[in-house]
Amino acid sequence: MNLLPKSKEEFSQKDYWNEFFKKRGNEAFEWYGEYNELSLHLHKYIRKPDSVLIVGCGNSSLGKDLFDLGYRNITNIDISDVVIRQLLSQIGNRENLKYLQMDALNMTFDNEQFSVILDKGTLDALMPDDSEETIEKIKKYFDEISRVLKIGGRYICISLLQEHILQFLLKYFSLNNFMFRIVRCFEAEIKAADNGQNPIPVFIVVCTKFKTLTQKVLEINLGPMDKMQRCNSDNDVISQITNAQNAAFICSSLKRTSIADKNEVVFDLFEQGSVKPRFTVYVVDIPPQRNFSQYAAFIVPEGREVEWLFSTPNGRKKLVEVTKHNRLSIITLHRDQKYESFEAIQTELTDVVCNLAPSNLRNKMVAFLSLGSDVGHRIVRYKGHSDLSGDFVIEDVITENNEKYRRLFYMSSQLVIQSEAKLRIIKSRKGIMKETVDLVHLTCRHHVYMSIATYLACNNKTKANVTVIGLGGGGLCSFLHKFLPKINICGVDVDKDMLKVAVDWFNFKEDDKLKAEIQDGLVYIREMAKNGKTLDALLFDVDSKNHAIGMSCPPQQFMTKETLKNVVKIVDDEGIFVVNVVLRDNQLRPGVLVNLKNHFKNVFSYKLQEDLNEIFICSNGSIETDKLKDASYELNSFFKKHGLIENGVDTDKFLHSLVAQSVVI
Repeated sequence: MNLLPKSKEEFSQKDYWNEFFKKRGNEAFEWYGEYNELSLHLHKYIRKPDSVLIVGCGNSSLGKDLFDLGYRNITNIDISDVVIRQLLSQIGNRENLKYLQMDALNMTFDNEQFSVILDKGTLDALMPDDSEETIEKIKKYFDEISRVLKIGGRYICISLLQEHILQFLLKYFSLNNFMFRIVRCFEAEIKAADNGQNPIPVFIVVCTKFKTLTQKVLEINLGPMDKMQRCNSDNDVISQITNAQNAAFICSSLKRTSIADKNEVVFDLFEQGSVKPRFTVYVVDIPPQRNFSQYAAFIVPEGREVEWLFSTPNGRKKLVEVTKHNRLSIITLHRDQKYESFEAIQTELTDVVCNLAPSNLRNKMVAFLSLGSDVGHRIVRYKGHSDLSGDFVIEDVITENNEKYRRLFYMSSQLVIQSEAKLRIIKSRKGIMKETVDLVHLTCRHHVYMSIATYLACNNKTKANVTVIGLGGGGLCSFLHKFLPKINICGVDVDKDMLKVAVDWFNFKEDDKLKAEIQDGLVYIREMAKNGKTLDALLFDVDSKNHAIGMSCPPQQFMTKETLKNVVKIVDDEGIFVVNVVLRDNQLRPGVLVNLKNHFKNVFSYKLQEDLNEIFICSNGSIETDKLKDASYELNSFFKKHGLIENGVDTDKFLHSLVAQSVVI
């Protein structure tokens, strides 16, 4: 027998409640928790001498529970005469406990008769929507509450706080000289979860009546151990409540459902009162494997969150498989936050991680995994602002091999490394050890294959000219200058602030063979073509500022017909055009390929396995795989000479993949 309403509109109908209590009989029905779960909060706001009115009491035992604990001045009212008769028959020796059949919208009490009015689910029942008719009804309800409540008295409302209810509460009580406070009642949610029910967030709203209130007072406490927080606006309150409700819905859904056939679930965790996220959580499922553990949490060390295994959906799926779990909560740490230790983070996250576990977790214990016992190291070296790129940060990160890397991030896309360089220790002429950027170490793997194509374009030429559109930290240009010291290299960037970053933080040094030019890359290409200038190699390694779009590299305007026509003029029949393409929407790839084929006779592509990068090598002259093979050998020799064998290329694998993806017109 289903005793819950079939639709939320039924909550406000008198006939529904009469029928409800007839079916229910004498068994108490508790909306949003019983007295034991609510008592911790109620005792803070209800004193034993208070005159208490419980509106819409239903057949809840709340009035009896309070009376038995010494609260002697309690009046209960309900619109249903059926339930009032039931409660009066159960009153026993509680002679001073009052139960009255009365409409809360038209009460017969004197003005300012009560010091506390307690509403446990009644507002939610009366306000199923925000229609004009409902709003008029609720205004009348609140006017009655305000009338019978004493100055200094509290209206205490236990509610699920749907958004239309919260908005009206905020508007009404702020305009009528009430201090407004919301506390989340975790005890009720825990009890619901223990009973196998969906734990819906339960909130206690406390509105304190003043004769006059000189300013709006909005307070909120959403954590069991948090302090009361003052909010600046109604929207701030609504946002925090909505976030808490959404998170609870996510946790409840994840307990019951596998998302192996869907996208991962992602959300941020904030400290109360903070606008900056402290953690980001990715919940990832794979199809269940019998020999895998059910669930664990994986803490990504600080600074490592940008690596493929942690920063991409495919990488995170791979991590779940590698750790041999069917579900993993992958947790990344944020810059501008302090983390004491792995153990401290584990303690901080235990409740959240447990709430994301599947309901059938066998031992109810959740393991915490990481790359080691260290939370990682992130050293912010510089924070700056660019008129074109916005706020940016330069930071040094130490990896698990105790190697240090310097990285440039735009704050608008904090998980995307704009430039990266490995740091090494050298001895100065005075014998002093100092840290410097290693210019022969390529940290960006796609630069390796762009360098092979550049060698192919410039080999055996006495005076070769190469332009890289997209200077960034200057890593590719600096490396090419070391690898091919006889060629002329120009790095073009639209942002003058990035050139300063490259010089000050990434050891970019101009000389007679290496130059930088601050200019819009599109304008540079257009002027080069107009003036009849040519290059042996033109490289596009330019990033879009918007990483939410389908193709974030290069910006779409760099792949238009007009731009590619100018590129063809610049590299003529002998030169090579190399473009680094990053697609977040693979459906765009055929269009990119067709566009390149329409302008170049030969188009080769190489897709990096662990990145989104795909390198396209294009020419209207011949591109011989044997010469690409020689170019890769030369690059490997260069790396070997500098003790960087790990940077080298598996030539056979590279050529096989390249040939398999080549397109020849």
